[in-house]
Order: sequence, then structure tokens, then C-alpha cells
Amino acid sequence: MSPIHKVVLGVSGASGACYAVRTLQLLLAAGVEVDLIYSAAARRVLWEEMDIRLLDDPAVLLDGQAAPAGLRLWPHHDIGAPPASGTAIGDAVLLVPCSLSTIAAIAYGSASNLIERAAQVALKEGKQLLVVPRESPLSRQHIDCLSRLAWAGATILPASPGFYQRPQSIADLVNQVCGKILNCCGIQQDCLPPWDGGVGPCA
Repeated sequence: MSPIHKVVLGVSGASGACYAVRTLQLLLAAGVEVDLIYSAAARRVLWEEMDIRLLDDPAVLLDGQAAPAGLRLWPHHDIGAPPASGTAIGDAVLLVPCSLSTIAAIAYGSASNLIERAAQVALKEGKQLLVVPRESPLSRQHIDCLSRLAWAGATILPASPGFYQRPQSIADLVNQVCGKILNCCGIQQDCLPPWDGGVGPCA
């Protein structure tokens, strides 16, 4: 896997705003440049779940720290922004979390906004597309759309944390999912240690 230096992080209107914020923080900590796209629905979820009002300053997602030069926030409706082009999209497109309506649109070739367009560009250019659905339960239609994306080359990573690390807080659960996202991209992270085999079965 080639080193990841630049990604598109698309956030659509699924519940799970904490996954997007933590993934962004981990990417920046790893020195990865991020083109960030929030849909209108994702901005609403961010406010409802985390009391964060995202206007035009992505620094509000970084616990008050100044936004680094490698972070750019693009309007969801700007279909001509750099993430819409294969010459500027970077190394991977991560959709965290990804609503099922966005999954369906991408699965059937839609590119009506910048998130959908970036995903289509990733697929056509052979770049990594990683999709993090959070919805449950899933209908047959949802499963079919996810299957179509996997067939097209996308990585499907449901926001389903495990418990073998014995999480003690919601933050531990979020870190586990976000650490796995970075692992799938080959990006260094320290919030999800590799499994050491455990203690084995009880005597």
C-alpha cells in the first residue's frame, strides 16, 4: 500500500458525528493533509450530537487549536472544488460517517454534490474509497448498495466497535473505530494497539 499523504474526508448526515471529528484529529496528528466536506445534514448532526456549530472555520473541530495549513473545508455544493478532480483528489476518500442515502447515490453512480463526486472520482481513478455506515438495522436495499460499492472496490467499515480491548468509555469505543479507519489506510495511529493474542481460554 502506498503511503497516504492527502485524503478527502466527507461527512454526510448519519448519526455518529464523533467519528468524523476524531478521525479528522487523528489524520492531522499523523501529518496527513485533509480536504474536508460537510453536508448540510452533517452540520446539523454535528450540532445536535456535539454542540459544535460548523460555519466556515474548521478549527472548531480541533478543541480550539488553530486549523493547520493542511486542512481545507470545502462547500458541499461546490462541484468544481479540487476534490472533484482526479488530478487533485489525493490518495484516498473517507466517508465518515456515511449516510445510507449517500451510499445509495454513490452505488448507482450519482455525483450531484461534492461528497458523491469525490467518491466517484476515487472509484474511477483507482484510489481508496472507505465508507463507514452507522445505520442499523439494514434493509435488503441497503445491503445491496453496500455490496455494489464493495464490488466496485470500496472498503466497507461499519461503525461497529469491538469489546476485546475492554473499553471503559465512549471515547474508547470511538477511538477503536477511528483507529481501524486509519489502519485500513496504512496511516500510523496509536489509539488502537495491535491485538496481542489475549490471555487465552479460561482454565
